[in-house]
This record gives sequence, structure tokens and C-alpha cells, in this order.
Amino acid sequence: MSDQAVADFGLIGLAVMGQNLIMNVADHGFTVVAFNRTVAKVDRFLENEAKGKSIVGAHSVEEFCSKLKKPRRIMLLVMAGKPVDDFIESLLPHVEKGDIIIDGGNSHYPDSNRRTKYLAEKGIRFVGTGVSGGEEGARYGPSLMPGGNEEAWPFIKDIFQSVAAKSDGEACCDWVGDEGAGHYVKMVHNGIEYGDMQLITEAYDILKRGLGMTPAEIGDVFEKWNTGVLDSFLIEITRDILRHNDDDGTALLEKILDAAGQKGTGKWTAINALDLGMPVTLIGEAVFARCLSSLKQERIRASKVLKGPEPDFKGDRKEFIDNLEQALYASKIISYAQGFMLIQEAAKEYKWKLNKPSIALMWRGGCIIRSVFLKDITNAYRTNPDLENLLFDDFFNKAIHNAQAGWRDVVSKSALWGIPTPAFSTALGFYDGYRSRDLPANLLQAQRDYFGAHTFKIKPECASEKYPEGQDIHVNWTGRGGNVSASTYQV
Repeated sequence: MSDQAVADFGLIGLAVMGQNLIMNVADHGFTVVAFNRTVAKVDRFLENEAKGKSIVGAHSVEEFCSKLKKPRRIMLLVMAGKPVDDFIESLLPHVEKGDIIIDGGNSHYPDSNRRTKYLAEKGIRFVGTGVSGGEEGARYGPSLMPGGNEEAWPFIKDIFQSVAAKSDGEACCDWVGDEGAGHYVKMVHNGIEYGDMQLITEAYDILKRGLGMTPAEIGDVFEKWNTGVLDSFLIEITRDILRHNDDDGTALLEKILDAAGQKGTGKWTAINALDLGMPVTLIGEAVFARCLSSLKQERIRASKVLKGPEPDFKGDRKEFIDNLEQALYASKIISYAQGFMLIQEAAKEYKWKLNKPSIALMWRGGCIIRSVFLKDITNAYRTNPDLENLLFDDFFNKAIHNAQAGWRDVVSKSALWGIPTPAFSTALGFYDGYRSRDLPANLLQAQRDYFGAHTFKIKPECASEKYPEGQDIHVNWTGRGGNVSASTYQV
């Protein structure tokens, strides 16, 4: 070991997240070496935020690696994509077998799959970890979702679980699974975040347009909700946003352009759900709702020519607001059930060993979707790690049954008032589809066979000598076509 090797942990990338995470690691008794491609940033950091802490700087990749104890634990917090690969290549001449390289950026999971295999061939242990919680989380306790080469876990566990957020005394960090599993779970987390945010915006819109409430009044509703089943970070910040007035005394929220941005992780989740054939409808609708919001000028033109009903609320306001709370709760249950369906299918498809109880635990604190609700999900998977679907768990089964009347009331009234509720509506549509023993897909299969000879299977209870169970069947529906099915040729 070099005389210079003083650091327990190294971090490359001194943007705000990187700086905050370094100080968090140092606060927990570890010595950290910091490096940034623009080396002047290193000196500025050491002279200011890092002053007096167990943090040292490096002015080259070679110096950075020489200051690390072995096995070297190196974390990258740089822009996803090519910069990660470039830094890995620059590190390779200065690391050795058994060293650990951790990517803490928002990388796409196929990149982490590739990097795990590539570095394993060189004897380097790669970890791709989701990091959630923003700047404050990085500084005081993020949610960390590490996956990749499991041999690395015993060497990074002490640091990761020390700096992670804590929930009921447990660290919001555990090993997720193989290859890109950590970044995959972070991707699904971000997709669920899209869904949660869309549901909240729809609730706000219903209270604003349907009940004619002011932002301050809606803020009071969210404050009450934050003391019950919806207690969460996103409900809490929404309350604060609704109450924030500009210098002229009016709500700043009402001055913000209603055209949403997105960085792509929600889209990745929706695309992956389509690739795996999983009905993750709520996240998909949340992505599309952002796309629709961005058509602002077109919507202005449409608002002048496309007519619809005006809200006309009659009834008990308190009862309706209680129903809206239940609709939001039920829709959240559906969103998380869909997210875990996707994670479960990914584990099968990519042959990953995934730790479902720990995934729910990791999301309980530190991250953007943190909420009391996740404690119940953790309990569900701890009670039954092989749980087929959250809706089969006794707690969630009872919760969704109790919420159902209010949920249906909100969705139906919103439709009658002309207030769009894509997330609420798709959640209810999924629920009704999932609980249906029979769906009209039999007609769909008949149509496919009629126009394209795509075949169908017969119901087991209707099987016969003419229509054997399990067999691909094609029928000459018109009497004019042949009997060759699509399965016998390539289109």
C-alpha cells in the first residue's frame, strides 16, 4: 500500500450532488478523496465546503487512485452515458484486480449490464447504484439502490448503509440484485414518481376547477392529507407550493406555465413495460400527460373551438374531498402494484435475483417517493416474499375495497365535469380489468384470426374434438378464404 493511501472512499464529480455526498461520507467517519475533471473545482471545494473535514483532493486520476486504500472504492457522480465510460477507461490503468467502481448517476440499466460484464473480465467489481433524494438527500441521507457485481457489496456496505437515510432505524439501502438491477429499480422509482406527481396534479385540478377552491384552501386540504394514509414527501411539498405567495400576495403557482418537462426516466420505464408486456398503465399515462401539457399553444387554440361541460358541483364538499383522498390512495396502490409487477417480470426476463422487501424499504426514506405507505409495502413483501401482486396482500386488498366507492365517485364526476383525469382513470380501468375473470380479448383474437389468420386458442371448458385445448386454431370465417394460418408463413 502506498504511503499516500489515506482515503477510505473516492468520489469523482463535484457538482452539487457529488459535493454533498462527499460531506455526508466524511461526516460518518470515513476519509474521502475528491476529484473533478475541472481540477480548479477541487481546490475551491477544499477551501470552502470541505474545509476542516476528513476530505483530501486529487489533481489527476493517477493521484486520485494512489490516495485510496485497497480494495479501492471509487464512485462516479458524472453525467450518464459516454462520460461514465470515459472515466472508467481513464481509471483502468490505475486500478487493479478487486477494486470497485461505482456509478451513482442516472444511467440506463442496459449500460450497467454491459459495464458489469466488461469490468468483471478485467477483475474489477462494478456497481451501478440508484441515488435518490436530491441535494438534501445526498447531504443528510439518500436512498441508495446498489446492484451489479455482488462480490463488491461486503466492501461498500459499511459506507452505503452509514450514509443512507434511516427509516425506523433501518438503512434505506440494501443490495438490490445483479448487473443493472440497481439502476433498473431507480428507473422504476422514477416512473412511480411520475405517477405520484401526476395523481397529485389531478387532485389539485379537481379541487381548483371542480370545487372552485383557491391555492391556499387546497394547501389546507393537502396539510390534512399529510397526517393520514397519504403522508409523504410529495404531499408535504405540494402543501408548501400551494401556500407560497409571490411579492404581490398572489399564489406563485398560478403564474407558472403549465408545460411540463421531463428527463426521460419515466419514458424509459414505460418503454420497458411495453417491451416486457406489462400493463404499467399509470406511469405510461403520466408520461403522456406531460407530453400533452407541452402542446400549450395547440391547447390554447383547441380551447376556443372544442366544447365540453363546465363543472357544476352539488353536494357535500367535505364528503367529496374525503372521496378524493381515497381515490388518490387507491390509485397510488395501483401504481405501486404495477411497478412491482414490472420489477418482478424484469427479474424473470433478465434472470436477476431481486430483493423485493428491501426495495420497498429503500424507498421508505431519503427518496422523492418516500411515504408511510411504503412501510406497508415492506411488510407485505416481508410477510410473503413470493407475493404475486400487492393487491393480494390482506392490507392492500382491504384498503382498495374501502376506497372504491369514493374512487369511482371522483372519476365519474370528473368525467361529467370535463376535467381530465388520465392517471385516476387508468388506475381504475386497470383495477377493473385485473379483477375481471373474462375480458373482451376473445373478440380481439377472433378479429385477428379473421383478417390475418393469426389463430386463437379455445377456452378449456369449451374444448372438444373439433377444437382441442391448447391448440392454435384458425377458422375460415367467410367461407371464401383458405385454411392456412399465419403461423405457417412469415409476413
